[in-house]
Amino acid sequence: MSEQGKGSASTSTAAPAPGSDTYKGWLFKWTNYLKGYQRRWFVLSNGLLSYYRTQAEMAHTCRGTINLATAHIDTEDACNIVLSSGGRTYHLKASTEVERQRWVTALELAKAKAIRMMNDQSDDSGDEEPTTQSDRSEIQGTLKILVSKLDDLSTCNDLIAKHGAALQRSLSELEGLKVPLEGGEKIKAVNERATLFRITSNAMINACRDFLDLAETHSRRLQRALQHEREQRTHLEETIEQLAKQHNSLERAWREAPTHASSTPSAPTTSQRSERVSKEDASDEDEDSEYFDAMDESTEFITVTASENAQHKRSQSNLSGAIGSQASDWDQEDHMSPICNDVSAKGLMRRRQHRTQIPDKPNYSLNLWSIMKNCIGKELSKIPMPVNFNEPLSMLQRLTEDLEYHELLDKAARCESSLEQMCLVAAFSVSSYSTTIHRTAKPFNPLLGETYELDRLEEFGYRSLCEQVSHHPPAAAHHVISQRGWTLRQEITIASKFRGKYLSIMPLGAIHLHFHASGNHYVWRKVTSTVHNIIVGRLWIDQSGDIEIINNTTKETCQLKFIPYSYFSRDVPRKVTGVVADSEGQAHYILSGTWDEKMESAKIIQSSEGSSGSEGKQKTVYQTLPPKLLWKKYPLPENAENMYYFSSLALVLNEPEDGVALTDSRLRPDQRLMEEGRWDEANSEKQRLEEKQRAVRRRREAEATDALDEECDYDSGREYEGYQPLWFHQRRDSITGETNFVYKGGYWESKEREDWSMCPEIF
Repeated sequence: MSEQGKGSASTSTAAPAPGSDTYKGWLFKWTNYLKGYQRRWFVLSNGLLSYYRTQAEMAHTCRGTINLATAHIDTEDACNIVLSSGGRTYHLKASTEVERQRWVTALELAKAKAIRMMNDQSDDSGDEEPTTQSDRSEIQGTLKILVSKLDDLSTCNDLIAKHGAALQRSLSELEGLKVPLEGGEKIKAVNERATLFRITSNAMINACRDFLDLAETHSRRLQRALQHEREQRTHLEETIEQLAKQHNSLERAWREAPTHASSTPSAPTTSQRSERVSKEDASDEDEDSEYFDAMDESTEFITVTASENAQHKRSQSNLSGAIGSQASDWDQEDHMSPICNDVSAKGLMRRRQHRTQIPDKPNYSLNLWSIMKNCIGKELSKIPMPVNFNEPLSMLQRLTEDLEYHELLDKAARCESSLEQMCLVAAFSVSSYSTTIHRTAKPFNPLLGETYELDRLEEFGYRSLCEQVSHHPPAAAHHVISQRGWTLRQEITIASKFRGKYLSIMPLGAIHLHFHASGNHYVWRKVTSTVHNIIVGRLWIDQSGDIEIINNTTKETCQLKFIPYSYFSRDVPRKVTGVVADSEGQAHYILSGTWDEKMESAKIIQSSEGSSGSEGKQKTVYQTLPPKLLWKKYPLPENAENMYYFSSLALVLNEPEDGVALTDSRLRPDQRLMEEGRWDEANSEKQRLEEKQRAVRRRREAEATDALDEECDYDSGREYEGYQPLWFHQRRDSITGETNFVYKGGYWESKEREDWSMCPEIF
């Protein structure tokens, strides 16, 4: 991080008028309390403010840079300027108030220009390639034209020399004819002019010859340099491929070793050597590392299962009675997977004959690193991605996959004890990650206004609707209503960063779950997902972070901890632990399991302070009854590895269905082409949809800007999309205080009327 603290600006010299592309000058910058203000040379160019100790340093050493597009500009007094962006702060001071004002004006203009450029270059669908196929075709066409013109120039060179010599001969022949004196003088004058033309033509011919020779020489040198670069690239790709093969071979050998084969899963194994290398490299990304060195005691408590005698004795105690008499029936049900609790629904599912397979994924070889190596530090939505790295589902459909284990909510709605209900809600929140264990492909970014419905009213009693309500930032709103006693809504915005070694995906936004009978209202947020081994090796995904589930009706809470994978941990990979506590903070249930397999709950019958952990913190020891199964993952369909590792629900999400809205993801052509294995056509269609949406957005912004300018009410610097979702509207949430999109109704009524005239044409 650069120098922080008070900064200072200075005397500005050699500075052109504000508003030009480059602005330079001396300013005083605050360095530290020992040296105070130091004179530095500042250069403002292309929306970036950089500084150097001297002007000579501009050729080799930049001391720091701030991107004005994301910077905040402030003034402290008559001569001071404060710039802050991303945790970096410059305190600058000019020599006079006039100089300060010149710099502030230049900075503000540069910031506005940088924001406009960033917005112009932004990708409406999140997948635009910086150099499109049409751009590449245009470059190739231009090169062909240049080559053709060079050939024409060479031909003209020869023709001028040929015709010039012929003209000279003809004039010489005319001079030899016997003509009157006056005619001879005119012929002589023409001959002199022809001689001048010949001299000029020869000069041009020589210049053209020199140009042709030079162009030919440089062309050969550039061709050799290009060929060398191609060979180097090929060699590098072969080296990386060989390294990947050796990496996988070592991984296989380590996995098959007798002492480790039964204890460690394959996916995290892929990361173990990567972590060792990262420590040896001393990478500057250490601050973003998802690994932890000491994980021997990852949980904040210790659980001890009580004996049979203790169970009998404690069953009559006040501790167990505090949970409620309903526990017995609930505990007995938990020995079964939730899917076994609704046989009739499964029968209906079979009668509807949903599809059980999709076309196998084609074996297209494409290097992920070659796409992402220039995108380190960027948002995921800014990374250019062909469909080769997608899966044939949209983000709206992935969001709907959260409902795969909706039976947990049906079961929770029947609970009379709110603490038992909390356990099932917690299991539901964990179950949504079980589909991600092998799903490292990227879903399609929805187009603005795209929707997705999942109508399972007859089979399972619920209806789900998603809509893409915003593009900057990309946000999707989701609403589910169930006849079995619950309503779920969420608005999810994806924030993501590519760090070179891994990709972090941070879902933002709260999930609200309301049970109709009890009135219990639960709120929680999702954890961070991390995709590892971007450069080399097999991709694998991990979930890490904390989830706090709050029952805002009873003030009961559940603290869930997703423990990140560590090479040094003795715990099982993908472990999740949790504690369910009442409004007074007293723990009643312990939750444990993994986010990819199952979750269990154990009722606490006694607690006490135990021994200190590795960091000297005293851990609580909970004595519990034997754990009961809350949730267990369904097995994947046969041949799932060739169908993007889709679950049974994921296989039917993109199944064609009659009567859906014209904006439904099932009707998206590029996604459909990809599912059918026609990836080249899908890429072309994807590009068409993106360009169509960009044109619509530009037109909408232009109309909105004109309207606001007329009213003299334009807020400078604010991006205006002028778009209002069709089925959701913004409301302030009374619980979280956040403004988010909630369902306003009308969709299912329109479906019954078969009237979609209000839907925009986005495909």
